[in-house]
Amino acid sequence: MAKVTGIGGVFFKSTSDHAALAQWYKKHLGMPLEDWGGAVLRWPDDTAEDKGLTVWHVAKPDTQWFAPSGSSFMINYRVDDLIGLLAQLAASGIEPIQPGGGPESHENGTFAWIMDPDGNKVELWEPKNWDEKNKEK
Repeated sequence: MAKVTGIGGVFFKSTSDHAALAQWYKKHLGMPLEDWGGAVLRWPDDTAEDKGLTVWHVAKPDTQWFAPSGSSFMINYRVDDLIGLLAQLAASGIEPIQPGGGPESHENGTFAWIMDPDGNKVELWEPKNWDEKNKEK
């Protein structure tokens, strides 16, 4: 049977100035924008110990997972240094939205969430191999 082998791209519509939103992602999250306005993220450039993977999930209609965003999606971005990125974001006045403001550690890595200028919740993930010892105690 033919099957999906991965995510080939993420495309979403801006609610305001699409070029300004792309520049926000470039400035604050280091997205390497190309001349055509989008970014190409290459797996060989990712140095995480999991060697690269993409998670796909369909949430229940009543989920609060994407709150406070009203969007029906949330994009999870892999990052190479979550603490460093959070410091850069804080220097620009962008704070995490989770209680306590700091990242959360789980068995598959460390996470933080911010909002983009269009009101979309953005998940930032510094991956680690799935391991029970990585769970926050």
